[in-house]
This record gives sequence, structure tokens and C-alpha cells, in this order.
Amino acid sequence: MTKTKIKKAIASLGLTAMIASSFGSAFAATTIGQATVTWDASFDTDIIWDDAFPGNATGSVSGIKVKARVLPTISMVISAKEIDLGTLNAWIEASGTLDIEVGTNAANGVTVTAKSESGGLTNTSDATIQINDLIADGIAESYTFAATAWTHDSTVTGFTQSSDVAAGEVNNTTTEHTVYSTNKPEQTEGTDVDVVFTVATTANAQTAAGDYEDDITFTITGNF
Repeated sequence: MTKTKIKKAIASLGLTAMIASSFGSAFAATTIGQATVTWDASFDTDIIWDDAFPGNATGSVSGIKVKARVLPTISMVISAKEIDLGTLNAWIEASGTLDIEVGTNAANGVTVTAKSESGGLTNTSDATIQINDLIADGIAESYTFAATAWTHDSTVTGFTQSSDVAAGEVNNTTTEHTVYSTNKPEQTEGTDVDVVFTVATTANAQTAAGDYEDDITFTITGNF
């Protein structure tokens, strides 16, 4: 009789533990709401209560984007509309300069090039007569572009500037002579000259008399 009572007591305890365990499993956490994004069900997430007082209920929405845009800016200021080399004397180099100020927020900086529209200093009365280093006319002369990188106003870490033009002969209308190049943004203050551009020429004693001109096209490219 006593053994039977003990067995019943053990069975009762086991059943109670099993019910408690099942009750705990069933009610350990309850979905009581949802975290959502308007008009987009892909973000829907259950908010779960831990079934306790005091307790808490948590749910989260991930992947909410923050967006903004900075519009590109770029500028190039050339200090003069003309470079006057004056009267040329045979075998004596004549040169003139202008300043270029650049500003941009292009992430990878800028490139500035210069291109001759005539391929040399060209006689205004006869376009077949030019001053350059080509000797098809039997006259050795020179016409060059050069550039020197100067003070910059960029505060961006790692900023570098360079000029690839070092007294390069100009004798065609296709070559884009690199005047200035950078790798990061820089300010436009209007006071700091970024690059000094130089044009130089040397005439020959046989260079035909007359007025000579060349038009130069400066092109700036922002590398955004």
C-alpha cells in the first residue's frame, strides 16, 4: 500500500513538472505586435514579449537608409585673355605667362590640358607660314608650352598636384598638353594660383616678317 502511494506521488510530481515545462515552453515568449515600414512588408518584424512582469518586449527594423547628395562643382579661372610675346628677335627666346586657378569637389581631382588651334605661331597673312620646330620650310624655330604647379589651397589629406608640361614643343593641333593634374578636391579662393602656364618662342633670322598668332584651348576635366 505504501509503495503504491509512493509511486502515485512520484507520477504526480512527474506530471506536474511536465505540465510546467510545457507551459513554460508555450508561454516563454509571445508575439504581441509588429515593427513595420509603411507600404513595404519586407521590413515586417515580430515584436516579442518575454511573458514576464516586470519584463520587456522587443522588435527591430533593419536596413533603413539615410541618403543625401552633394552636387558637383568645378571652376577654372584664367588670369588673362592674351599672352603678348612682343617683337621677336632672332635666336632670342621670348616668353609670357598666365595664371590658372582651379577649384572642384571632384573626388579624384582634375586634369587641365592646353591645345594649340594652329599647331604653331601662325602668320596672320599667310597661314602656311608658322613658327614651330618643324623644319619642312627649312627654318629651325621653336614654339613651346610649359607649366609649373604652384601654391594650392586644398586641405584634403593626401592631396597632390603635378604638371607634365616641361617646355614641350607645339607643332600640331591634336595634342592635349597636360598643364595641371590633381588627385583630390581643392578650394576656389581666387587668391592662390594653382599653376603658371608659360608660352615661349624663338624666331630664326629667316623667319618671315609679319604678325603671328595662335589660339589656345584650355580644357578642364573633373574626375568625379
